[in-house]
Amino acid sequence: MSAPTLELEIADITESAPEVSTLTLKHPEGRVLPSFTPGSHLVLECSGKANAYSLISDPVMPTSYQISVLRIHEGSGGSRWLHERQPGERLTARPPRSAFAPQLKARKQLLIAGGIGVTPIFSHLRAAAAWGIPVEVLYAHRPGHGAHCDELKTLAPGRVRCLDSRAEFAAAFAEAVIRQPIGTHLYCCGPEPFMDIVVGTARGAGWPPGRIHTERFGIDALDPGDPFEVVLTESNQKFTVPSGISLLEALEKKGFDIPNLCRQGVCGECVLPVRTGAVLHRDHFLTEEEKESDEQMMCCVSRAREEELEIAL
Repeated sequence: MSAPTLELEIADITESAPEVSTLTLKHPEGRVLPSFTPGSHLVLECSGKANAYSLISDPVMPTSYQISVLRIHEGSGGSRWLHERQPGERLTARPPRSAFAPQLKARKQLLIAGGIGVTPIFSHLRAAAAWGIPVEVLYAHRPGHGAHCDELKTLAPGRVRCLDSRAEFAAAFAEAVIRQPIGTHLYCCGPEPFMDIVVGTARGAGWPPGRIHTERFGIDALDPGDPFEVVLTESNQKFTVPSGISLLEALEKKGFDIPNLCRQGVCGECVLPVRTGAVLHRDHFLTEEEKESDEQMMCCVSRAREEELEIAL
């Protein structure tokens, strides 16, 4: 099951902060692009890999998509490759997907961003401003490296704080998290340690888990998981997938050639049909309905929820 693709042309590139490039992408023939849910990401094929980037542009009948990309020098190469692109070049993308959609019935939204994690938060703020939802934003960033601060403040005057001191952010968040009205939902995106602190503080203040939402990308954001047994019904094999090893890696070691691209649960290439067993879905590709059915899984990131899975392979 491969997702359809979009051919997009780079219309413009600007610098939103040091090491952060904002790319404006359009259809080569100027057509309207697919609309998307706030908080969605766009999967781009970058020099043989697939990386997901949050969309920050208007989601309704867009004539362009915008993404902001931090140059990560020690990364897998996707961000460096995008930073080398020029206007007029074309990119292949998968249509927008979301696992970080806003709750429309929320009484208020408390939006927390750290570093480049501001991109999905920007999208949420844009939607909250358009829908008239009360909102408050705390954005932590390094001095001189705040991206889109002016745009955020324009969308919600007086309700956005860009903080370049860890102590200042910690104090502001500790105060904000205890004075929100009942029915507020918290959304957070940023580095893993940052999000762990935010979530831990919110839970310590009595926030129910159902009102705390985080955006986590990449295999490094996942715990190693428990070992589990796999039964391959077509090839009559059974083996154990150890903790810290993905099902995709285990199958490759057994000699199976499984189509894959991103290895991060966003592109949809490595989908496998599940015969029996409960799946711990950790991807950003399958819909909630598809995940509930447990009829398929993304073997690069997802695991067994119980001790054994039967895969039609």
